[in-house]
Amino acid sequence: MDVRLASLSERLRNSLFFIPMAWVVLAVLLGVAAVELDQRLVEGTAELPFGLSSTVDSARAILGTVASATITFAGIAFSISLLVIQLASSQYSPRVVHGLLRDPFTKQVMGVVIGTFTYCLVVLRAVRGPLEDDGTPVIPSISVGFALLFGVISILAIVAFINHSAHSMDVSRILARATSDGIAAAKDLWDDEPQTGSDPEQVPEAPDDHLLVTHVSDGWVRDIDYRGLAASGPPGGTVRAEIEVGRYAVAGTPLCRIWPRPDDEDESCWRARRAVITGDSRTVEQDVGYAIRQLADVALRALSPGINDPTTAQDAIFHLGSVLRELLALHPPRLATPTEEDRLLLRPERLGHRDLIDVAFDEVRLAAVGMPTVCIYLLEMLHLLDQAVDGDEPVRDALRRQAALIRAGVDRADLGSHDTERIRDAHDRRFGPQV
Repeated sequence: MDVRLASLSERLRNSLFFIPMAWVVLAVLLGVAAVELDQRLVEGTAELPFGLSSTVDSARAILGTVASATITFAGIAFSISLLVIQLASSQYSPRVVHGLLRDPFTKQVMGVVIGTFTYCLVVLRAVRGPLEDDGTPVIPSISVGFALLFGVISILAIVAFINHSAHSMDVSRILARATSDGIAAAKDLWDDEPQTGSDPEQVPEAPDDHLLVTHVSDGWVRDIDYRGLAASGPPGGTVRAEIEVGRYAVAGTPLCRIWPRPDDEDESCWRARRAVITGDSRTVEQDVGYAIRQLADVALRALSPGINDPTTAQDAIFHLGSVLRELLALHPPRLATPTEEDRLLLRPERLGHRDLIDVAFDEVRLAAVGMPTVCIYLLEMLHLLDQAVDGDEPVRDALRRQAALIRAGVDRADLGSHDTERIRDAHDRRFGPQV
């Protein structure tokens, strides 16, 4: 999919407006169609079952009641949604709001309720008494029957929504959502098998006469069309990307460097800038590190003095392990990727295994220094990951380095001898004695 279409699709998935709006449009069309069906049945003198027959007063009463009730329910639904978002942001992390905004169930319930309200308004407008207009009463009985059915469905939807919202505040569900999003992004963006060809240990610097392309606006880098970015260079040339998804772009700072200089520099700059999509916040679709950032933030918030919830920190740590386990089993994109027409795309800023391990544990282990039980949780997770990547020595070195830093931090902390000995023993049993 084109990167701009993918970005638009992601914006719609995060919008609380699009799906309810679609339901409103559908409700208008359904209301017009139902009234037309009623008129055709009346013209054909078709007899309706007693349960579907209505009078002008009963039709208006039913439609007005359903409309007023559903718009009240809609207000309740919006209030609950905003309350859940506020509580999740303050209790766990502002980063988890992204997952709550993507929840399709919430938007579908809002759409059903607002759609029912809109349908009732459309049908209510068609109801006419015998003293109005030409004196011919218009009683859309079938349409009123549908309104009654939709009203019952809306009530059930609200009950289901309240139940769903109550459970959505469960920290395990929030963490599971971030974990599943991170694993899905990893499987989409990283490879099961290493790509053929050798990767340079260090990406070459650009020559002095290269073309520097800069950002023209600020924002988080959400998506990059890497093929489009490579195509901004001349055939046989090299494009060195100075940004990656998940980084913040500042206007006037480097986006990429191109050499040799292309003949049409303005066209190359336009192509390079078009390949990068920025936004107000990070998203997980192309950003494999964002799920890890969310989970680490939840652990940090739980370890803060204001929250002081080591059990939630434990939950977040083990969900971190789930995402890292998938990522460490996959292979990141190459630092140097050949593309069409012998172009070479360099990505020195792309995240690798060791970068993700540092994002996951660097801040959490510092916050956990004063909590011996959480330190043991961290050591246990590092040990499980160390066993899972048996044979990948650079990754194992990064994991063991984190374990050693945990032990070293505890040695410097002002803990009792009993707690310090517990952590030393937990480290030595899993990773061997500290040398």
